Parts: sequence; structure tokens; C-alpha cells
Amino acid sequence: MLVPLALAQFICSFAGSNMNVMINDISKDLNTTVQGVQVCITLFLLVMAALMIPCGKLTDRWGRKRLFTMGLVVYGIGAVLSAVAPGLGILILGNSILEGVGTALLIPPVYILTTMMFTDMKSRARAFGVVSGMGGIGAATGPLIGGAITTGLSWRVAFIFQALIIVVIVILARNVIDPVPADPSRPFDIVGAVLSAVGLVVLVGGIMAADQNVVLMLVLIAAGALILAGFFVWIRRRERAGKEVLLSTGLFRNRTSNLALVTQNVQWAVLMGTSFVVSAYLQVVRKYDAIQTGVIFTAATVGILLSSLAAGRLARRFRQRTLILAGFVTTIIGILALLALVKGHPGAWYFAPGLFLIGLGLGVMLTPSVNVVQSAFPENLQGEISGLSRSVSNLGSSVGTAIAGTILVAGLADATRSYGIAMVVLAVIGLIGLAATIMLPATEPAPGTEVPAPAAEHAPGRAASLHWRPWTCWWSAATARSACACCGCSRATGTAAAA
Repeated sequence: MLVPLALAQFICSFAGSNMNVMINDISKDLNTTVQGVQVCITLFLLVMAALMIPCGKLTDRWGRKRLFTMGLVVYGIGAVLSAVAPGLGILILGNSILEGVGTALLIPPVYILTTMMFTDMKSRARAFGVVSGMGGIGAATGPLIGGAITTGLSWRVAFIFQALIIVVIVILARNVIDPVPADPSRPFDIVGAVLSAVGLVVLVGGIMAADQNVVLMLVLIAAGALILAGFFVWIRRRERAGKEVLLSTGLFRNRTSNLALVTQNVQWAVLMGTSFVVSAYLQVVRKYDAIQTGVIFTAATVGILLSSLAAGRLARRFRQRTLILAGFVTTIIGILALLALVKGHPGAWYFAPGLFLIGLGLGVMLTPSVNVVQSAFPENLQGEISGLSRSVSNLGSSVGTAIAGTILVAGLADATRSYGIAMVVLAVIGLIGLAATIMLPATEPAPGTEVPAPAAEHAPGRAASLHWRPWTCWWSAATARSACACCGCSRATGTAAAA
């Protein structure tokens, strides 16, 4: 049952990067600009980020398999529409909107189902290694496969390729079983969904406006921040009133999960930012075609593939924190190598060492970051945390593409200098992820530790209002405490500690 889930993550990540090598072809065919294609790519990533939290919440109401299937259908329609797009507007509708919505619908079920099917830390690490590894491979092979298709046939055929993969996934997904029945009566916070989506769109839109109007950029960023602040005020008010919320504020009280979410955000910002900047630089400045650009990215593909294949073995031998640390250090070294080796060297192979190290580092840490976040919460919160986790990752992708891409596009008059600045910014972003990793707890659950049961199963007789932090049982186990922080129950016996 893991195959269709992993394949779905692959094609969604592939879609996020394969257009990077089609920049020249699409801009010429649709009579648009490099910036127009950048807007299309960034909007695709942004739509995913904006809708991932609401769609994660809908898994409880509509069911995980049903939402997965709906996402596949919407995505497939978007891929076909993109393939026949006569102009940039239709391409944005098909690729950015429909494929973005489809991805937001299908990705939360992928991670929720994986979490529910594999209950202990090690088996879940291996499962997430497959899923996240396929995501990383999809992002890394996007330029290669997309470049080969674009050069040999047409960029439009790349979207037909995506549609065909979707058909295969739909067929394979017939055997996927939803372990928990849907609850159609569960309320849905529409106002919260609108506020969160609009806030994210406006915020990233401000970043994209940096190269055109600084005042507009500041206004949009401030407006986006205010809308998101209003979103948190709204859900906090509903929580106090005892109503269903889109996203529980309690999710942000878990320090370990918060830090791991930062690492996820940074990982995808670096991956997608590097992919866009290097691809645009090769095509616009070095005048390479799509297949040449894709071949150069093979180095990153090999790095991600090697580390993904070793994910299960690495999870058995090293702590999650150790793997994330090693991944960030390797990735940052790779970015510095891209800066040092490419400058003043016209040869394409000078890109290979840096891209290989970036791919290797990202492949090592993608799985542990996801595993730390998902394993920090019980099953009754998997819908919310999965949506939040995927939203944070895709927000990182869109922000990375927006920031690095805007720096590059704004400075094309002196492309070498703008390329260097963009890569330096990505290195600094990587350092932020490294700092967050250093602050992660050095301990973790022992092998075989299962995800704790929902709070209601702890300390029967205690008031339900005391159980706003059920995931702290995980933290208690990780820090060798004898009783959990939410109710004082013993992890070993499940009985309440004396008051």
C-alpha cells in the first residue's frame, strides 16, 4: 500500500521542479518572460502551502482515501489543461491552481496513512524514508526528465507524462485502505481556512514584489502578517469557546515539533531555491538547453538517490537529530562549492560537486525531519499536524523560489553577481536550519516506542480539559520522565500518578 503513496509524493515533487528547465521554451512558446514562468512556478508552490492545512483537516471529515483520490483527479485535470495551454493564463490555471489544489488534497493523506500504518519509530522511519525519498528524487529528477522530454519532444509532453503517472497511481490506490472511518458530521472552520490561505498568499506575494516595488513589498508583507495574526486570534477565540478549529494552537506548544518544522521549511526552501536559481542561470546566462540543464542536475539526483536508498539503514544506526545535522552541514558545504567552483569556470561540470553534495545532504535529512514531526503527536492529531507539516514544507519551497528567484531575475543585467548573491542567501537560510537542528533534543524515543494514544486514554477520571498537551507523553518518554506532563499518567502502566 506504500507504493501509490510514495509515487504520489514523487509526481508532486517532480511537478514543482521540472518546469525549471522549461523556462526558455515556455517563455518563447507562450510569448511571456522568465519572470512570468517564475510566477507560475511560485504560485503552484504557494497554492499547495495555502491549502495544505485546510485539506489536512478535511481528511477527518471526508476520509483519507477519498481525499487522496479527489486530489489525484483534480491534479490530472490540471496536468492535461497545462499541456494544451495557449497562453500563460491557462498555464497558471492548470499548473498553478488545479495541480496545486490537487496536490494539497492528496499529500496530507499520504503522510497520515503512512503514520497510521507504521506505528513504531523504526518502521515508520523506513516508510517515511521511502515516501520522503521519492519526494526528493522527484524534485531532483524533475529537471532531468523534464529536460529530456522538452528537448526531445515538447514541454507540453511533460504534463502528459504527469497525467499518465496519475492514472497509474489511481489504479494502484484501489488497494489502499483507510484505517479510520470518516466523520462527515465533524465541523469545518471555513473562516480559519480563508484567513490562513489569504495570509500566506499575500505574504509570499510581497516577497515576489521585491524586484518591482519595495513599498508594495512592505505593504503586502505587513498585510500578510496581520492576516495571519488575525487567523491565530480567530482560532484561539474558537478554542476558548470549545468550538472546532482549523488548527489547534496546542500544536505549537511542542518545542521539538516546532524546531523540526523549521528544519523542514528550510530544507525545501534550499532545494527549490537552488533548483530555480541554477536552472535559470544555466538557461538564461549560459544559454544551455533543457536537456543540458537536466543532465547537469543529475549530480543532485544521484546524491538524493544514494542517501534515500540508505535511509532505513541510517535510521537504525543514527539518531534523527544526528542525521539532520549531517544533512545541513553537507548541504551548506555544497552551496559554498557551487559558489567557489562555478565562478570564473565556464565548464558545466563545475556545477556537479556542489549539486551532488546538496542532493546528498537533503536526502539524508528530509526523512528524519518529517519523522520527528509526525511521531510527536498521537493519531487523533495526525490530520492537523500532517496538514501543518506539508504546508510548512511547501511554504519553504515557495519562499525559497520567490526570494532566490527574485534576486536572480532582478539582477540579470549582471547575472553572475546576482547568481552569487542568491546562493549566499540560500546558504544563510541553510544556517538557520542548522541552528534549529542544534536546538533539537539530543534524545529520542527508544526503538519500538509507539505513538502515544489519544489523551482521552490517559488517566481516566481526569478532566478532559487537562489534556491539551497529549503529545508531551512523547517528550516524557524521550527525557526518561516517569510520568507524562499532560496528566501525570505512567507510560508503562497508563495509570495516573498521585496528585
